[in-house]
Amino acid sequence: MNGLLVAVRALECLTAVSLLVQCVEYLRLLPAQRDSGLWRWSVQRGDVVHASAPVRRAFDWLYGERVHRLHLMLRTAAAASLFAGSSTTSVVLLFVGSVLILIRWRGAFNGGSDFMTIVVLTGMLIAQLGQHLVDPALAWKAGLGYIGLHSVTSYFISGAIKLLSREWRNGSALPYFLDGGLYGPLATGSRLRRRPVAIACSWAFILWECAAPLALAGPRIALAYCAIAVIFHFLVFRYFGLNRFFWAWLASHPAIIYCATLL
Repeated sequence: MNGLLVAVRALECLTAVSLLVQCVEYLRLLPAQRDSGLWRWSVQRGDVVHASAPVRRAFDWLYGERVHRLHLMLRTAAAASLFAGSSTTSVVLLFVGSVLILIRWRGAFNGGSDFMTIVVLTGMLIAQLGQHLVDPALAWKAGLGYIGLHSVTSYFISGAIKLLSREWRNGSALPYFLDGGLYGPLATGSRLRRRPVAIACSWAFILWECAAPLALAGPRIALAYCAIAVIFHFLVFRYFGLNRFFWAWLASHPAIIYCATLL
């Protein structure tokens, strides 16, 4: 039971940090979402042009400047409240708000990190709603299991896709992606341009991601795997600036470790 409580609290706190980072970014982008901004709703409204009139009016109201700003402020408060513990109200607000934001940005604002956020919030929603039907401990086990399974699967699928890619197997994909990073292109004499180094790094990523299911073999293995994942995501942040990826997947790690203790 203590292990479950630790996993839940770690999940809540890390999710709070992840969501607060996102909220700060959304709030800073508000000027660009005004009626005169680059990402104004009137442009993206074309995606729901075939929806019924009541639906269009509802979206126009939700994504209006004042209501959208109020939503982000409420979302920030709900995210901060997770530090003190989650509740059905806060989780429902955060989950529904995430869906509305995904609609606002045509499916995703920052790719996989947005969908991993949905996965984590879905697991928390399962736990919160499940507590009204079954034992709270069982509900949280179900929620953590949902998150852990999806997180492990995301790593495995990423590795499998790289394994099937000839460019990743021969090492040519790594310098190609790094050339488009924050500090790219790579210097002509960079070690990462050397074929043996690029192949070694590429295969290290491939093997590590494909081995993701082994993280469930035991808590020590899970801890080691998640520790490497933290380094991996930090490097992604360092070279590509994808800070959301770091926190979105880090929030899922308590679920992976807890699932490993059960198996």
